[in-house]
Amino acid sequence: MKKNSVRILALLLAALLALSACGGKDTTTQPGGDAPAGNEPAGEPGQPGQPDNGGEAITDFVTFALQTAEMETFLILNSESQFDLNVLCNAYAPLLEVDAKGKLIPAVAREWGTEDGGLTWTFKLRDDVVWVDVNGNEKAKCVARDWLTALEWILNFHKNSAENTSMPSALIAGAEEYYEMTKAMDAAEAMALSVESGPFLETVGIEAPDDYTLIYHCAKNAPYFDTLCVSACMYPLSQGLVDELGVENVLSMNNKNMWYSGPYTITDFQMNNSKTLTKNPAYWDTNCSLFDTVTILMLEDGNQDDTLFQTGEVDHTSLSESNLRTIYDDPNNKFHNNLVQSRIDKYSYQIFFNFAKRNADGTMDENWNKAAANEAFRKSLYYGMDLTNYWYRTDIIDPASCENLAFTMKGLLYYSDGSDYVEHVWDKLGYPDGTGRYDAEKGKQYKEQAIKELTAKGVTFPVEMDYYIKAGDQNALDTGVVLKEILESLGTDYISVNLKEFVSSSSKEVYTPGLHSILIRNWGADYGDPENFLGQMLYGVDSAWHSNTSTHINDAADPDLIATYQEFTRMAQDAAEIYDDMDARYDAHVDAEAYLIDHVLAIPLYYKTGWELTRINNYTKMYAMYGIQNYTYKNIQTSAEPYTTAQYEQLLADFNAQ
Repeated sequence: MKKNSVRILALLLAALLALSACGGKDTTTQPGGDAPAGNEPAGEPGQPGQPDNGGEAITDFVTFALQTAEMETFLILNSESQFDLNVLCNAYAPLLEVDAKGKLIPAVAREWGTEDGGLTWTFKLRDDVVWVDVNGNEKAKCVARDWLTALEWILNFHKNSAENTSMPSALIAGAEEYYEMTKAMDAAEAMALSVESGPFLETVGIEAPDDYTLIYHCAKNAPYFDTLCVSACMYPLSQGLVDELGVENVLSMNNKNMWYSGPYTITDFQMNNSKTLTKNPAYWDTNCSLFDTVTILMLEDGNQDDTLFQTGEVDHTSLSESNLRTIYDDPNNKFHNNLVQSRIDKYSYQIFFNFAKRNADGTMDENWNKAAANEAFRKSLYYGMDLTNYWYRTDIIDPASCENLAFTMKGLLYYSDGSDYVEHVWDKLGYPDGTGRYDAEKGKQYKEQAIKELTAKGVTFPVEMDYYIKAGDQNALDTGVVLKEILESLGTDYISVNLKEFVSSSSKEVYTPGLHSILIRNWGADYGDPENFLGQMLYGVDSAWHSNTSTHINDAADPDLIATYQEFTRMAQDAAEIYDDMDARYDAHVDAEAYLIDHVLAIPLYYKTGWELTRINNYTKMYAMYGIQNYTYKNIQTSAEPYTTAQYEQLLADFNAQ
């Protein structure tokens, strides 16, 4: 093994444990109070804390994004794009925030809760939050009515199109009705509506009985509603800003004329070049630490950050595979002992089967569809694929750290005892340590069973499996070749993988017409509940995204497969009806998720990791598997000296001990 690999492996093992240390979430009244206490006196936010590795804390932080990820709007309500939201989460103050372990904590709402199982949610707000202009001059108090103004804007079709409407429409009483009402209106009539004038208050389940009390009335019991508070659909908008700019100009506002309530103002914006965030001296959380400035450099390609880190021009870099190899393979490289693994991203990647595959002429591919419908065939893949080489495409240092055994995401939510929901799924499936699905002998047994059962149904072997990649994408081709080798290792007399190409749109050219046999897709949480994941796999439900765009299960014909899907759907829907006992709700979802996986309606494939050089302690950053706040530059510990692998081991140990 390479020098330093033992230390790196220890780091990885610690990283896998880090997400399981978070406390559970109560759906009754949450504690009030300020943000976690710091060392700064009241007055304005302080400087970043002193690092533990002997370096000096960074006061002017420099990060990066690609030019292809440039912002398109400054109104947080009008975007569902991470390119906008990764910046705008710093400009607006939300009701709630998340900490470094993904736990909801007070922000503008000092306390919150529900007393009727999630039908009604009450938020008690701070009275010291203000809106300021780009120079930090106070414009207005931030009050409960700002959330009413924001929701009216979101649900008004002619003001906001359909951006950020899905979750409010599904969960807030009357929201969908108001949206449809405005959509049917003349544009000028709808644009003239506001909270003060029009049918909004009589239609939508939201109220502000006073300046610092905000109440939402849900359309159904939603014990997870508070997790939406860190999504863009639940951020505020001041009517004062709307009046100042004119309703017709709000969408086109810029960094100079917008109002701010968050930790930073955007004092400089140069399209495709850079943007500068400057500490807001009027920010409500006077106990937090902020950078004086955050500069975001816009780069032409994804390799520039590696060079800029090595010249000291950015404070972290996500290493490209080639640069990672160069550093890792050379023990004498200046940065060899500074390699640290990124925290796992918030997506769970799966292999999905198309149960109603079509040929190019539109006819059904009966041979594939019969094979995919056979549970023994699916289980032969589930157990028989050794995915190590596939994971290696993501993590060349420790591919096993990518192993995924669940449909949901690690760190999504926690039981009342602090245990990770996904750990319960592992236990149910018989993998208590989250590893070890590959079983060549089981794969062989299910292969023999599948051949016997499918031959009796007229299936011919090898079964042809069509997997599509983007034309001209060498990385996609290389990864596709690895997947082909893994699948065909079960026997080329059993499976033959055809690598096919699409030109520009996989959805339009392949997945919508149903030409694929399998596809790889991920899902990231919209809110903190397993319903959001499992709900995408329901049978006969129009809103189930994977069922309608990935698996095409509603067009399948095999009665046994349909019965299995229907049973999973019943289990998942029954679990979603439990709202008065969160542990019981999670237990029921665990049963449904384990059923989905045990019957191989999808195959968990991997979690995505990466490797960095960094001056950031990633275990001090906001970190949740849902919402938009992970890029908020608040309470982040940094060091002018790059962290070493050994130092990160200690940071992780300290993190887990909290």
